[in-house]
Amino acid sequence: MNLSVQTFPVAPLGCNCTILRCASTQEAIVIDPGGDAERITRLLEQDSCRVRWIIHTHAHFDHCLGTARVSEFVENHPERPMQAPRALHRDDLFLYDMLDTQCRWFGLPPTPAEVSINHFLRDEETLPFGHWHLQVIHTPGHTPGSCCFYLPENELLFSGDTLFAGGIGRTDLPGGDSGLILQSIRNRLFTLDDGTAVVPGHGDFTRIYEEKTTNPFF
Repeated sequence: MNLSVQTFPVAPLGCNCTILRCASTQEAIVIDPGGDAERITRLLEQDSCRVRWIIHTHAHFDHCLGTARVSEFVENHPERPMQAPRALHRDDLFLYDMLDTQCRWFGLPPTPAEVSINHFLRDEETLPFGHWHLQVIHTPGHTPGSCCFYLPENELLFSGDTLFAGGIGRTDLPGGDSGLILQSIRNRLFTLDDGTAVVPGHGDFTRIYEEKTTNPFF
């Protein structure tokens, strides 16, 4: 049951997009399709992926700008059409619905949400793809609906903008809560095995042990 993990930064702010693919079945999950939808779809086509889910750690624009185009590619593929749910925690829907406003905050051309969210993530929900299951961990603080995704078999965590190598997510945007993000990290993420590898929403990979012992916020 081999698992392929492809993580790469996408425009406009270097969000780490990840494609998880079960090599036995070609079923895949796309995590945080920010910009560069053409690159994402090219990789999906290259590996003949059958996309089961398009999921978001949270609804800031740089993690969602490619959602519509990736979803369109998946649903209208001439050989492998799939109805892949576009998933987000319900508490972040207000941010998703104002993607164009978020773009304006950063001086970018306003891009509205062109497709709807049609699956709301729940804490401790499992998302199946091929022979694998990705677990949802609700970690509010960076945004009210921020979630991390965990593969227990591989001790691999996708932490979005909740936990970074040597840092945490900003909490000065609408819905942010500085006390809550620290609580989410301590109570949910730092309870994972110390050796758990962490793929953050931006920047370098890290491990839970390193953040518990060297992150200046703790």
